[in-house]
Amino acid sequence: MNSEETKQKTLVFALLIATFLTAIEGTIVSTAMPKIVEDLGGSELYTWVISVYLLAIVVSTPVFGKLADLYGRKIMFTIGVSIFLAGSMLSGLSQSMEQLVLFRLIQGIGAGALTTLPFTIIGDVFTFELRAKMQGWMSSVWGIAGIAGPLAGGFIVDTISWHWIFYMNLPFGIISLFLLWASLKENVEKKKHKIDYAGIFTFAVSITAFLYALTLLKEQNQMTSGILSLMILAVIGIGLFLWIESKAKEPMLPLSLFKNRFITISTIAGFLLGFILVTVTFYIPLWVQGVTGLNATLSGVTMLPMSITWPVAAVLSGKLLAKTSIGRITIVGITVIAAGCIGLVSFNENTTVPLMMAVTAIIGFGFGLSLTAFTVAVQSAVEWKVRGAAMGTFNLMRNLGQSIGIAVSGLWLSDQLRGYALEISLHTVFTILVVLAVCAAAVAGMLLGEKGKQLSVS
Repeated sequence: MNSEETKQKTLVFALLIATFLTAIEGTIVSTAMPKIVEDLGGSELYTWVISVYLLAIVVSTPVFGKLADLYGRKIMFTIGVSIFLAGSMLSGLSQSMEQLVLFRLIQGIGAGALTTLPFTIIGDVFTFELRAKMQGWMSSVWGIAGIAGPLAGGFIVDTISWHWIFYMNLPFGIISLFLLWASLKENVEKKKHKIDYAGIFTFAVSITAFLYALTLLKEQNQMTSGILSLMILAVIGIGLFLWIESKAKEPMLPLSLFKNRFITISTIAGFLLGFILVTVTFYIPLWVQGVTGLNATLSGVTMLPMSITWPVAAVLSGKLLAKTSIGRITIVGITVIAAGCIGLVSFNENTTVPLMMAVTAIIGFGFGLSLTAFTVAVQSAVEWKVRGAAMGTFNLMRNLGQSIGIAVSGLWLSDQLRGYALEISLHTVFTILVVLAVCAAAVAGMLLGEKGKQLSVS
């Protein structure tokens, strides 16, 4: 093994560690929340510990992507990991729920770098043929984290202290930084850049207002004047943001990206798939517990196949990309997702766990095929100087799809619904997912005939 191969493997390991930190954070914190509330009180802020973290990720992801284009992946990755670790340490030291919410905000800002820059770096370092293989590894990490998070969270809370679910990030983050600096070489043009402060501020305010409105809508389950005001602020803000970006010298979100059909189609499809994904992962467990009356453990077992078939399909997607069109791969993948969603619609209170596991396996396989192909398309369709912004935009749209998905689907449901009423409501949600999958397939069809090999942009 030569030194270049060793560096590449070291770099992959560094990126996998960083990805694992962000992947496990959601499930491990959710598991520990009952104990945290017991110690700190402030049960009314329970959901905000999770929500503020996710909100910060959505806002910071495209910002880190753009700054990585200006100043390099290494330095922005380092800053992002440092902020994440600082937020983790402070979260572990929290003495009140208000402090924890604030420190989780800081942690989420750093996590924005960890969720987008590893994919950007993969696009920089690896050839087209290897990018999808790397996506398979990344998908495996998310699958492992989905299984290990609840187990690790429960063990740490029961045997040590909930504080350590945050402290444990520190050694892994430091190792990731050390390995990245030892293995990643990049030549960044040294010149004075004009940061798009106006665009960043307007974007942050607009998206925060929008996501806050969605959170309130989900909690109150009705439109109020306050929520409507936030929505109006968000719409005006986004309009102003787009105007600023059209005039800025170095815009946070280069609108020219959307002249590239691979970027435009991938981001639209990513939004729709994000909507479907979060709804599936949130409401299948609700079906298992609320309709069939099974316990939480079995709801987790039901979702397990998705974590296995996703990375398997991601690797297969990589092999197919060099041989056929991206449109064909993504259409097949989305069709598989649609088939799985049709399976969800057929569920009833007597549906067995093995059958539900088969459906989640099908859905996971479809996501592995389609999202991997779209991710590689975004990585490969642009050159180095805008790849960070492109990946940031793609991840932003996926995250927005998830945020909107959980809020909109929640309008059909209520915490008080049980039994037959809940079954009808969930069938309505699952039917909506079938329609969205058909729309996503139609969008992906615009890439029919586009060979993966045509995307090999350096």
